[in-house]
Amino acid sequence: MENKHKPDSMFKMIDARSVPPAPAKPPRMDQDFVRGSVETPAGDVPRIDSILYFRDHWGSFKARWDMGRMDYAVDPGLYALGHPDSKSPVLVSANYKMSFDALRSSLSGRDAWILVLDTEGINVWCAAGEGTFGTDEVVLRIEAAGLKNIVDHREIIVPQLGGPGVSGYQVKLRSGFRVRFGPIKAEDIPAYLDAGFKATAAMRRKSFDLGERIALIPVELVHTFKPSLFIIPVLFLLGGLGGPGRFWDNASNFGVFAVLAYLSAVIGGVALTPVLLPYLPGRAFTTKGIVVGAAIAAGVLFLRGNSLYVLPGLIEAFSWLMIITALSAYLAMNFTGCSTYTSLSGVKKEMRWALPLQIAMVTCGLAGWITSRFIS
Repeated sequence: MENKHKPDSMFKMIDARSVPPAPAKPPRMDQDFVRGSVETPAGDVPRIDSILYFRDHWGSFKARWDMGRMDYAVDPGLYALGHPDSKSPVLVSANYKMSFDALRSSLSGRDAWILVLDTEGINVWCAAGEGTFGTDEVVLRIEAAGLKNIVDHREIIVPQLGGPGVSGYQVKLRSGFRVRFGPIKAEDIPAYLDAGFKATAAMRRKSFDLGERIALIPVELVHTFKPSLFIIPVLFLLGGLGGPGRFWDNASNFGVFAVLAYLSAVIGGVALTPVLLPYLPGRAFTTKGIVVGAAIAAGVLFLRGNSLYVLPGLIEAFSWLMIITALSAYLAMNFTGCSTYTSLSGVKKEMRWALPLQIAMVTCGLAGWITSRFIS
């Protein structure tokens, strides 16, 4: 950066990492899940309980449907669950409220300290990959909360999925607190604590069962809503072009079919692919989406009853086979970032060949379909 007010010889470059961070604010006491406070040597700490009320469940439901999802967060800082003392364990959480709620609700009847990191409203796994659930943030929150003055031990429990972002060695070196990596699921924490901080093999294994896959569908459906507001009327109007009848007669036939075909592709990529994920062939999500899309396209075209013995019907059928398959594959590929099936290098490799293929199929399909409208 150039200093325009002083000669270069007088300007001193400052490493941004050497500038101390701004003092962290303590959590607000007026958050709706706070139940008073606990007095500690480091000051008052908000007290919470493990009970989730209707507003908590309703908030999670809305977040699942992408309503205020990026603002669904709690204040970072230290919280007291129940009536913790200087011997109570310290568990670390992201400030995404669904993560925070999952942790506190799993500790019914227990006393603990919960140290919430500022992950900008992102869950532990994603935040660890992005770096907000990281070593620097852990050290900052330990110091800001005055944790050394609150607990006698020098240990914190970090969720295993936070491992990619947290260096236990660096945390110990910089804060004096040892990092224990707890189980993957919050529901396993009580058993982990009772076993003397020992996790079983099952606690270390990340599942991706049917319920977990279905839980991802609503937000993906919502993400397709905005582009669909443009795509659906365009397809409907394009269906009115050409053809044997008047514009609106054609639109009510070919345009409505185009809209239904598009929606079938959305259902295939967003819903059916994750539901059937373990049973679909291929490793790449694009391949799995192609299988689902091709099957749906075959069913849609069968119900459509295209005449494959005349050129317009043949071109229309082949065009929609490409469009539905490509759209389903594209939407299925969105799940690569939230599954246990993929790696970063694998996703990049897949996108290099999948995106050009999907774009080419949709382009050729649309061109073929429009062309078929003008062939008698």
